[in-house]
Amino acid sequence: MNKPLSKWAVLALISGAVLVSDQVTKYLAVSHLTYLFQAVQARSFGEKLHAFLTQKDLLERGLADPNPVQVIPSIWQHRYTQNRGAAWGFLAGAGEKFRVPFFYGISIAAVIFIFSYYRKLGTHQRYLQVALALVLGGAVGNAIDRALRGYVIDFIDWHWFDPGWLRPSLHWPTFNVADSGITVGLVLLFLEMLFARKPAQQEAGKRSA
Repeated sequence: MNKPLSKWAVLALISGAVLVSDQVTKYLAVSHLTYLFQAVQARSFGEKLHAFLTQKDLLERGLADPNPVQVIPSIWQHRYTQNRGAAWGFLAGAGEKFRVPFFYGISIAAVIFIFSYYRKLGTHQRYLQVALALVLGGAVGNAIDRALRGYVIDFIDWHWFDPGWLRPSLHWPTFNVADSGITVGLVLLFLEMLFARKPAQQEAGKRSA
């Protein structure tokens, strides 16, 4: 009989997959949605990777392509943006001396919480393991952006055009793969709290009756 995958292997595999996917897609976003590599004359992969890791403020320097790449017309496009805040731009306008340490603290606290909670999980609690691993991978992915640049690279833009006015009437804030991992993980955790604990509570009520 095959030995079940350890919970730490699950954490490493899933969070690692989210982290790598996040950074690779952000690299591709910089490559295809900005003129950074042309501006610094980076030709080899090593030169491009160095520019990706060290260069910042591409919007302020006029290096972002103003023309988004259409994935599904009128619904899904890719455009380079820089989010200096949290989700939906929260605290984006706050001063850098407050904003940067604040988000560093939030990221560190999130990682500590995830590991402290994760270590208590049993091997059979795969649902919670996957959820926490998704959140961890996303949190670390965005934390790397903030450490390198002071902001997070976003590029996935979902919207819905109003056919009467031919302009976006519904628009979801631009996001990235790390945001997706965090969102899906938090939804899974919420569903776990909402549904998985009800039977246990009902059973406990029957025993006390």
